[in-house]
Amino acid sequence: MGALTDSRKRLTADHRLPIPSFPPPSPPPPSKRPKLAPFPSSLDPSTSASPPPNPSPQIIHGAAAAASTSNTPGPSSSSIPACSPLPNRRRLPPPPPFKRPIHGPQRVLRAFRFDGPARPHAAGPSWSSPPAPPPRSLGLEQYVELVSSVSHPAPPTPTTIPDAAREKEAVPLEVVAIEEDGDDRKQQDDEEVVRGSVVVRRVPLYKELYEASSRKRDAKLKTLEFEVRLAEEGRLGLERLAEVLPRISPKEEVPEPFVPLTDEDEEIVREALHGRNSRERLAVHEPSNIVITREILQCLNNQEWLNDEVINLYLDLLKERELRQPSKFLRCHFFNTFFYKKLISGGYDYKAVRRWTTKRKLGYSLIECDKIFVPIHKEVHWCLAVINIKDKKFQYLDSLGSMDMKVLRILARYFVDEVKDKSGQQIDALSWKQEGVTNLPLQENGWDCGMFMLKYIDFYSRNMDLIFGQKHMRYFRKRTAKEILNLRAE
Repeated sequence: MGALTDSRKRLTADHRLPIPSFPPPSPPPPSKRPKLAPFPSSLDPSTSASPPPNPSPQIIHGAAAAASTSNTPGPSSSSIPACSPLPNRRRLPPPPPFKRPIHGPQRVLRAFRFDGPARPHAAGPSWSSPPAPPPRSLGLEQYVELVSSVSHPAPPTPTTIPDAAREKEAVPLEVVAIEEDGDDRKQQDDEEVVRGSVVVRRVPLYKELYEASSRKRDAKLKTLEFEVRLAEEGRLGLERLAEVLPRISPKEEVPEPFVPLTDEDEEIVREALHGRNSRERLAVHEPSNIVITREILQCLNNQEWLNDEVINLYLDLLKERELRQPSKFLRCHFFNTFFYKKLISGGYDYKAVRRWTTKRKLGYSLIECDKIFVPIHKEVHWCLAVINIKDKKFQYLDSLGSMDMKVLRILARYFVDEVKDKSGQQIDALSWKQEGVTNLPLQENGWDCGMFMLKYIDFYSRNMDLIFGQKHMRYFRKRTAKEILNLRAE
């Protein structure tokens, strides 16, 4: 080997160091264009080792690294003369790339309502395309999807889902078998449709058999079934008893003050209260000389105030009822609505009412009575005062719940004077208890005070508790009208 010259040093350095990019040399003029060199032979080591013309810095750098690390025999870079220019040779074409697979229309397999893997056409795969994956079998997810589609089907169509499946779509089903219909496969628009029949069971057969055998051997279940049958028979027996009981048991008696009116009585009362001729005489009470016309009786219509004629006639009818059945009612005296006004006219005046209670007129003395009823009229409101001789007390009843002690003191003074005048006895009635009756049935409007007062008198004369209320007032108005028309209190 000779000495390493500058040219060789520079060439060696060019192979080892990256060469900065510079514009490629201009091509030679057309007149001096060299001829094309023959295609280098792969067997000629001198030509195979020569680099291509105008190499890029990266290619030169890579070739230098390969030459430095390669162990294969061949001419080194030192064998190329430093002063001789690189020969211009024809560029070799790049190696052909790997062929890409042909993307053509593909056919999608639709079985059991899921999309399977895409399969290429049967045109034959390319030598460089990867092999197509094998068709996947029905996996767990597809099986669950299949079962779900059977248990919860899509909106029904006339050909796929019957009405029974739509009604019981919420019931969990068990897929027992899938029977394929053989050649019943149809291909439309490059899609495969698999038609088959699915045999399903709501409950597995083994569960049905197990539950049936358990019910036969379960003693508690037998006991419960017996109790259910016994309760059912008892219920049927009670229903039959409810049908027969009204026939064998007496009907509950309605208290006499609440006996309903018959249809005939309802019609008579309706005609009397709503007739056209207001001056028609409907009832004439000869003992008291009271004439009841339709105009007077119409105060018993709903929302009307009671007048003196109706109240006084009804009190006379109550006295006649007592005389008819003395053992059934208390012995009472009923003052009319004018008594208290006469007694207090111009102050207390016993002489104004002294003749009202003679024994010749009444047939009895007031001292012989159990109770004495005194109607109290306060301008637009009716109240009741009771001289309770049986219990030795004076009572005041107001359907509005008020109290007037002045009325009770006046009646106490009157009763002392009355007993002294008629029998000559001196009683200490001023020491009797004077009270306002509590727990009274009260009125809930502004026109039923007179009817409440009459019913206080009616129930006390029967020796009954005051068990009525505002809801009975319509009935009491009709019943009072009926009794006045018949001139008979019941």
